Amino acid sequence: MTDYVAMPMTFTDGTRHACTWATARPGGFRAADLAALGDLLPALAMATEIRLSRRIARNLLDAYVGRHAGARILAGEIRRGSGATVRAAIWQCDLRDFTTIVERLPRDEVIACLNAFFDTVGAPVEAQGGEILKFIGDGMLAIFPLEEEAACHRALRAAVDARRGLASLDPEGRWSAGPLRFALALHVGDVMYGNIGTSARLDFTVIGPAVNVAARLQQLAKDLDRDVLISGPFAGMCACDAAFLEPLGRFPLRGVPEPVEVFALTGEP
Repeated sequence: MTDYVAMPMTFTDGTRHACTWATARPGGFRAADLAALGDLLPALAMATEIRLSRRIARNLLDAYVGRHAGARILAGEIRRGSGATVRAAIWQCDLRDFTTIVERLPRDEVIACLNAFFDTVGAPVEAQGGEILKFIGDGMLAIFPLEEEAACHRALRAAVDARRGLASLDPEGRWSAGPLRFALALHVGDVMYGNIGTSARLDFTVIGPAVNVAARLQQLAKDLDRDVLISGPFAGMCACDAAFLEPLGRFPLRGVPEPVEVFALTGEP
């Protein structure tokens, strides 16, 4: 290159950025060339700001609501009540003994504990194609849409990896929170996937009877002192993993009309 120039580029919010140009022409840029580049700057600044703002919005939505929900919101699906019914495997879990952890540890350690827990259980969900919808205190709600191949098997694989990850999180016992345990429920059914909330504040989530069953199963896991409970309908879609499921019987669940057949995950498919 024979010449290089950097020009200021101002966005509509007043922030100043730089745009750089280079040429290999003998003698470098001429005065007319620099004037032409200067004339381009307002349009270039506008186009750059639009693309940058969209990238920032996409990254923020991915971080706060998840990649799939973020894409739908960015595409304009922001009307309250809008959504679709999808069939999905539902993952609902929380951290066991969290009340004790909050009472016993300083605030910063509680936050570190929660982050370590969510890292450990969330990474397998995403690795297996699941979508984390929200964190509720010490709990996490995720779905595996059945349009993906072997979604239930993927959810089960994620459960195994999450359980293994928690067991190896602090093998030497140096962490004051002690070993972390979770209660996880896996169910399958139709859910309404869309915008719920007030006229001014929306949440992109899933609702429906199947979600209620998953929530009740998660509580049952605590009552039975089991880490992973699986509903009969979910187990029926994981025939290849049946050897690792222990039948526990049928249990009445609060708000659910009929008792639900329940299995425990005992091995590693």
